[in-house]
Amino acid sequence: MIEQIYNYFTIEMLYYWVNLGVLPFWLILIFFPQSYLCRYFVSSIFPIFVLSGAYIFILYKSYLNSYDFNDNFNLYFSIDNISELFTDKTFLMMFWIHFISINLFTGGWIVKDSQKFLINKFLLFIPLLI
Repeated sequence: MIEQIYNYFTIEMLYYWVNLGVLPFWLILIFFPQSYLCRYFVSSIFPIFVLSGAYIFILYKSYLNSYDFNDNFNLYFSIDNISELFTDKTFLMMFWIHFISINLFTGGWIVKDSQKFLINKFLLFIPLLI
């Protein structure tokens, strides 16, 4: 069974599920920012734990495929090394999960600050979409 799960979650399939998986969190942040579900579920650490699980899975899969992690440090030498690093789908997926996690964390932070400063939820719609 674990082998079937491992074979199912390719990079493309993980990309699909990560993007689909954050949509409910964003919809709750945008349309129900003052609900208890948003306060205790979305703007907590739960989505970060879920996305970190996907991140760890990518790292594990990379390790099993003998990915050269030492080569990542070459990105500091030139901009060409950065562009070369982003040609690898595994590294690109690690970056994408990292990017989505930061965006979701920032969205939760915006909602928490709007509740703290009593900002109307209709005004909150604009920065969350941006």
